[in-house]
Amino acid sequence: MDMTMETWGSLYAHLAFLWLNRFYLYSGAVFGISLWLCIQFVSKTKKQNRNQLRKSSLPQIATEGLVGEQKGPSTDKVHVTGVKIFFGSQTGTAKRFASILAESVASLNLPAEVINMKDYDPDDCLGDETSSKNICVFLVATYTDGKPTENAVWFCKWLEEASSDFRVGKTYLKGLRYAVFGLGNSLYADHYNTVGRSVDKWLWMLGARRVLSCALGDANVVKSKHGSLEADFEAWEAKFLARLQALCRGEKAACRGECKKGKCRSKRKAGQETSLEQEQREEVAEEELFETTSEEDSGNEEGEGANQMVDVEDLGRVMGHMKKAQRERELDREVEKTGRLQRRGEDALREMITPALRDALTKQGYKLIGSHSGVKLCRWTKSMLRGRGGCYKHTFYGIESHRCLETTPSLACANKCVFCWRHHTNPVGTEWRWKMDPPEMILQEAIENHQSLIKQFKGVPGVRNDRFEEGMEPKHCALSLVGEPIMYPEINRFLKLLHHKNISSFLVTNAQFPEEIRSLEPVTQLYVSVDAGTRDSLKKIDRPLFKDFWQRFLDSLQALAEKQQRTVYRLTLVKAWNVEELKAYSDLVSLGKPDFIEVKGVTYCGESSASNLTMANIPWHEEVGHFVQELVDLLPDYEIACEHEHSNCLLIAHKKFKISGEWHTWINYDRFQDLFRQYEQSGGAKTFTSADYVAPTPQWAVFGAKERGFDPTDTRFQRKNKAKDISGC
Repeated sequence: MDMTMETWGSLYAHLAFLWLNRFYLYSGAVFGISLWLCIQFVSKTKKQNRNQLRKSSLPQIATEGLVGEQKGPSTDKVHVTGVKIFFGSQTGTAKRFASILAESVASLNLPAEVINMKDYDPDDCLGDETSSKNICVFLVATYTDGKPTENAVWFCKWLEEASSDFRVGKTYLKGLRYAVFGLGNSLYADHYNTVGRSVDKWLWMLGARRVLSCALGDANVVKSKHGSLEADFEAWEAKFLARLQALCRGEKAACRGECKKGKCRSKRKAGQETSLEQEQREEVAEEELFETTSEEDSGNEEGEGANQMVDVEDLGRVMGHMKKAQRERELDREVEKTGRLQRRGEDALREMITPALRDALTKQGYKLIGSHSGVKLCRWTKSMLRGRGGCYKHTFYGIESHRCLETTPSLACANKCVFCWRHHTNPVGTEWRWKMDPPEMILQEAIENHQSLIKQFKGVPGVRNDRFEEGMEPKHCALSLVGEPIMYPEINRFLKLLHHKNISSFLVTNAQFPEEIRSLEPVTQLYVSVDAGTRDSLKKIDRPLFKDFWQRFLDSLQALAEKQQRTVYRLTLVKAWNVEELKAYSDLVSLGKPDFIEVKGVTYCGESSASNLTMANIPWHEEVGHFVQELVDLLPDYEIACEHEHSNCLLIAHKKFKISGEWHTWINYDRFQDLFRQYEQSGGAKTFTSADYVAPTPQWAVFGAKERGFDPTDTRFQRKNKAKDISGC
């Protein structure tokens, strides 16, 4: 009994204690339940995030606007269809990295394709990537002296030329998304990762958009950011894969804190910024970039934030135009200074090409010869090497475009035409006041440089072996590259050397040197540029240096009428400038009596502070055809003979070349060489005329043919999804 009472007493005391301290008990229980609920919520959230991350690797799951089943069906939007991995490798490292990256991409259930740059034709295929939704990755190594590896030479050369070619356009690769990883060694400080940097720059210049900043892998373990080239690649690969997953979800680049009034372009909250994005944002300040990562621009394309500040890329373009204009003004002053008269004897004569001019012309793709000459490969030469058709001279006169040497013995000119292809980076002058190189040296180096340029096409996809071999032996010479070749004091000697090598001559002059025209030895075909029909319009378009330019112009046309060999007027139509002067043109034709008249729409040469020419001044081919028909109506002795639609050019020929109802505008080149040899051996006594070396024009080249001037033995190449190209050479 006593035991029972003690037990109940003890129990009562504990119960009383619990009752008196019930508040603390309730608080502890609430805290425990709350803690349990928090743990469950966090665990569930993490699980959902893991599932979302796993699903994000599948591009088919990247959708927009799908909230729940109650919302109804939604159409999936694919942001990334695959990854193409291009490699330029000499020792196999870049190729191995490409295979590793392809496996990593495949693990995300995305298709990946590894491409050897040697087997890829960028001219044919790269433009298609602008609409393919693929991500293009370029793993490129820098080889000896900062040059590309052997398998990447053609790819890099094409990119470089396209990025600086005004005919290609700065939006040619707009829509292409890319990332570049360069392989180099900082021990070679002068050429460290030159190729990787250049590929990144050229792609950007063509309008492509970076998805990740250019990364530079370093084989020098001392200076490598992560300790080795492999470690650099692994670190970059991790960032790229994370960025790829973000792109698959349709996400844009992380905000860089530059939004106006704190309004962020991204719809995510600031607290949701991933650690990867923070790391990328921090690295921007460390890396050497040409511009900011361009993925941010897509926000503007979708109409977001019309009031946003100008981003770094736009600012870069503005600054680039300003710097370009400044460089052009400096070059303009230098070329004029170079062309001033030097009256202190032969020792005081300077070289025509100054260091600044040499640098500017080299960047434009010239191979400079000596102190005043140059050579360059025409785009039609490249086209015919690949069986894609020749230039208008092939259609009109039967030249083999892949065997044409485009050169000049004088880069200087007496005009500053508004449509100058070279933006007036060449020297100017009214007479020869520079040191002079011998014609033998100029011709020899011109041929050697031309052959060197042709050799670069060996093994390029699509190049025909037979034409490659023929291209190594020039058969024609177009003295129309730039400048005024007739200014060269030894021009006659240079022409004779050409003919001694059985190379035909096509010489173009700007009609400012009448006496030089009269003293010319026989030329296969002599051109005079007739850019306007009146004095005022000629001054406006050609901007000649001579004060008596109009009289010189008329005297040059009279001198042309005295020539016995083939002569050509070359009319360049500039819309709203010189297309209304039909009667004036017809009067000039009566003065010079040319055998042929080439009428061509002006080619847009890109922006320049030296010219206010715009795309609005470029006539369509139909407009050129209408002008030609109206001009022919005023010329009873002429008819339209040929057409080359792709060059936006038509040929008017004198009726004497229509023999027995068939046109004979083509040239018998072997016959011309025979006639020239007879002329030379006779000391000029045995002359010959243009009628002595004619050849019949094939039907496909005649005006009105269904081919419209395209040789049916070749295959015409049309770029997909691109505007019609009306430019010529």
